[in-house]
Amino acid sequence: MKVNIITLYPEFYSNIFKFGIIQRAITQKKLQIEIHSLRDSAIDKRGSIDDSPYGGGAGMILRVDVLYNALKKIKETQDTYSIIFSASGKKFNQQKTINFSKKENITLICPKFEGFDERILKFVDIELSIGDFILSSGDYASLCVLDSVSRLIPGVLGNNESLSEESFSDPNLLEYPQYTRPAIFMEEKVPEVLISGDHKKVEEYRKKESLKKTRKNRSDLLL
Repeated sequence: MKVNIITLYPEFYSNIFKFGIIQRAITQKKLQIEIHSLRDSAIDKRGSIDDSPYGGGAGMILRVDVLYNALKKIKETQDTYSIIFSASGKKFNQQKTINFSKKENITLICPKFEGFDERILKFVDIELSIGDFILSSGDYASLCVLDSVSRLIPGVLGNNESLSEESFSDPNLLEYPQYTRPAIFMEEKVPEVLISGDHKKVEEYRKKESLKKTRKNRSDLLL
């Protein structure tokens, strides 16, 4: 998979890809990442990329021509699926992660300031939100998407079985509670069924606990 990242802050990514799943995917040559500075598409020698909003208001808005030119440079040589981050975009979830992981080429566009000129949406494939909260930069959102997608690239994750058992592998359930040694900690014991050796009972217990946890923490998934 090839991932392009359009950003105001290329240096933000200087060390982040040296760790974890993303680093493993890069080392295995299953993932290639290219950083593109938005300043390279600035409208003047000063590096201007934004302007004040029509109609008034606080903050600065990323210009549509700057964003378009940055994306156009990539599309001239690559067939890419483009994602722009916004608090008002479609909600990111595991199903979208699965869909994105099947793409051979993705471009992540990371806005800043008070947002971007709405007209750029005509030229991107999806406007995406990672949650109902505000970030100072789309770069933080890009890392969430990139890490989530990298895990699903075939061969990257050491134990593929864990993919089928984690939260959202069943779209409507969270993962069951997990335990390890010590068996007793401050008088709290590991559930007896998990050390019983009865695999059928363990499976039944985990399904029951997954449902209980989902009802408690994310009842919206069961609607």
